[in-house]
Amino acid sequence: MANTRALGAAGERIAAEYLGLGGWEILDRNWRSGPLEIDLVAAKDGDVAFVEVRTRRSGAFGGAVASIDARKLRNMRRAAGRWLAGRRGGRWREARCDLVAIDIDSGGGRMSLSHLRGVDRFFA
Repeated sequence: MANTRALGAAGERIAAEYLGLGGWEILDRNWRSGPLEIDLVAAKDGDVAFVEVRTRRSGAFGGAVASIDARKLRNMRRAAGRWLAGRRGGRWREARCDLVAIDIDSGGGRMSLSHLRGVDRFFA
């Protein structure tokens, strides 16, 4: 479990750095409301993204992208609604759920990162 937690924390750091390099401002990390959690909340150009970060060492089961499911995205939407309600919403042009998927070669030599925008639209 410790290795899984460390891998997840490393993935979140990598995702935050990637987003920062792309001009995103990280507003929150590991934001919680009861059992709901958002890994990263990021803003850029009037948009706010609620970002789930998935990091995997192996692609054996489809990799990081395949690890997200409709239930997780429903919970992300619920958490995003709570986050927005706590900030009185309205100042964002667009609010959406994104996925940053990080796959690390089991040999440790290669890493791929994908930023999928608006993934909540695929799991209505």
